[in-house]
Amino acid sequence: MIDFLVNTPWVYQAGFILGGFLLGLAAELILVRTLKVLAKRTRSTWDDLLVQGLHRMPIVWGTAAGLWGAMLVRDVDPLIRVVLGKILTVIIIASLTLVAMRWASGAVDQFTSRGGARLASTTLVNNLVKLVIFILGLFLILQNLNVEITPLITALGIGGLAVALALQDTLGNLFAGISIILSRQVRPNDYLQLSGGEEGFVTDVKARHTTIRTFPSRNLVVIPNSVLASSIVTNYSLPVTSLWITVRVGVSYDSDLEEVERIAVEVAGQALEAVSGKVPDEAPHVRYREFGDSSIDFDVVLPANKFTEQFHIRHEFIKRLHVRFNKEGIQIPFPIRTLVMSKKEDAPEANNP
Repeated sequence: MIDFLVNTPWVYQAGFILGGFLLGLAAELILVRTLKVLAKRTRSTWDDLLVQGLHRMPIVWGTAAGLWGAMLVRDVDPLIRVVLGKILTVIIIASLTLVAMRWASGAVDQFTSRGGARLASTTLVNNLVKLVIFILGLFLILQNLNVEITPLITALGIGGLAVALALQDTLGNLFAGISIILSRQVRPNDYLQLSGGEEGFVTDVKARHTTIRTFPSRNLVVIPNSVLASSIVTNYSLPVTSLWITVRVGVSYDSDLEEVERIAVEVAGQALEAVSGKVPDEAPHVRYREFGDSSIDFDVVLPANKFTEQFHIRHEFIKRLHVRFNKEGIQIPFPIRTLVMSKKEDAPEANNP
């Protein structure tokens, strides 16, 4: 058995490769898992990000180290050594690039999850960051393979003109999406209303389109980025999420307007408490509008914490106000019109000829 091992070099080489793989597997199962447990115990989420970026990488690095050791344990043909060396270099650079892409994507999510983030965390932003790192890693691989990058870049530039002409709409939507994100006027979870009538919550901004989720049907609407960038957009989430709701009411001319105003404000406060609570530093109020044909019309203005609460607040307020007005004897008149006709004087009798 010993003679077989001594006279069989590939056994040593296979042992190094297998040993590297097992060492990497042990590092993945023991070291990385231990680091994950320790990272979860801390308040910071950055250490979780760093550990998650190393997922399965120890196996790759351990196997690569085993392959390198297998080349060193015995004399190997120079050509094979060069080829394997290039392959290992590509594997190491590619794995490091993948780790960097994971860290960068996670860092974007961590950064944009903060309240003062300048960029929205979208698929487009993540993909752009990962694309830049991928291109840098690809250039490093080509340099280590002794491939000239300058002619390649020149060829890509010439070919890019033809691609740009063929993909005008796609590139137009791409740059429109970048413009939308950089403007910071449209963010995920914002409620938008377009001039074309489409409205809903922004779910994501991708390379070609932006998706919004309608309310309350929860259907997805796909809007090309170029259309969104050229539309008149009302963002109900900027600069604040709170808004004012206006409910128009009319009471009869016999009503005591002071009493009507007091009751309307009181009922509005009760409706707000029942639905969402009070908006800080804001209170409902009444503003009389005009003398209508059959009623004195006024607006009850109620604050809401966010856009989706307005429908429930309006619903609750109208029910409560109707009950309260009936209880207090305040009439909400039907739209009627009274015609007053004056009686004409009798015409003088005509003289007989």
